Amino acid sequence: MKELSEVRFLKVNRYMIIDDEPCKIMSITTSKPGKHGEAKARIEAVGIFDGQKRSVVHPVKHKIHVPIIDKRNAQVLSLMGDSTVQLMDLETYETFEMPIPDEYKGQLVPGGEVNYLETLGKKKITRI
Repeated sequence: MKELSEVRFLKVNRYMIIDDEPCKIMSITTSKPGKHGEAKARIEAVGIFDGQKRSVVHPVKHKIHVPIIDKRNAQVLSLMGDSTVQLMDLETYETFEMPIPDEYKGQLVPGGEVNYLETLGKKKITRI
């Protein structure tokens, strides 16, 4: 899910969608309006799921898509090899499988809890 917002309302450490990928905003710089133009904002962001750096330049009144990010907790049910984990959401009791991010390999244990985020149909473990 996503909603529309104007560029001037964006803040650092919030999220926006660039090239159909949800990204975390790392920096925003704005220029002053010119004689015939309006102020522009240069936004540097990093993709949440792919880690790729992206930058865009938009007028400050331009409308962009902002993803609705759902931060949730889950319990580790089982480890499936060293690359996949089976989780159960602690609110909805939904079970699902996710790949284990490289920084958390070897740290997950059955019965432990993790924080994950979900947006645009994708999920990622963010904290143990």
